[in-house]
Amino acid sequence: MPTGAKNKRKYNYIWVSLVILIFGIIFVPKIVNRLKSDAVVKNDRMANAMVEKELAFIFNEGKRRKVPEFSFFNQDSVLISNKDYLGKVYVVEFFFTTCPTICPIMTKNLVELQHTFSDEEDFGIASFTINPRYDTPKVLEEYAEKYDIEAKDWHFLTGERDKIYQLANVGFYMVANEDEDAPGGFEHSGLFALVDKEGYLRSRMDEYGNPIIYYRGTIPEEEGVNDHGEPQQITMLKEDIKKLLAE
Repeated sequence: MPTGAKNKRKYNYIWVSLVILIFGIIFVPKIVNRLKSDAVVKNDRMANAMVEKELAFIFNEGKRRKVPEFSFFNQDSVLISNKDYLGKVYVVEFFFTTCPTICPIMTKNLVELQHTFSDEEDFGIASFTINPRYDTPKVLEEYAEKYDIEAKDWHFLTGERDKIYQLANVGFYMVANEDEDAPGGFEHSGLFALVDKEGYLRSRMDEYGNPIIYYRGTIPEEEGVNDHGEPQQITMLKEDIKKLLAE
């Protein structure tokens, strides 16, 4: 092969290699970034779609968890059972009136729910005291008056200590115990449980598609988002109550 032809072919190889190199430097990073951005958008859309889904049921041993039967006296000395809440969406808490720490915050958050759903006949709240020896119907009535409780379906409930603890720890898997080292002498979770009209426990799902099960009741809603940029769980609870009321 003539020397000129060899040099020309060598020159062409160098030119093609140079073009490929320039393409790689300029365009490949853009393509990679685009793919990454599309993946992020896809993940965001999936996460948002997860939040918008209907609320999850809570399962135990393959069965939907339902509120166990209960029957306690309320602040008006009226006997209230789980059957009185059927047909209503309601929130459950365990508290005590002399709690020096989280209970006042929890009660104020529930008062906010009371105001938000004041026109909803199918909304209620069940507040079970974990100190029934002290929290008699009379004491609960005074507590309700202190916080301007007006909702007819917000019952502060008291009764036999062991039955209340059984309901909390076994029925709802929410901590409730006497503990002399805890503030006020009692240990409890500060969580809210959400119950649908048929008595089933419900909750929204997290970003991984798992039910969050409970809502934290110990942070005032007015604090806005949490440290992770997510809305406070009282805000989320309001949204989820509306979903269940619409079912």
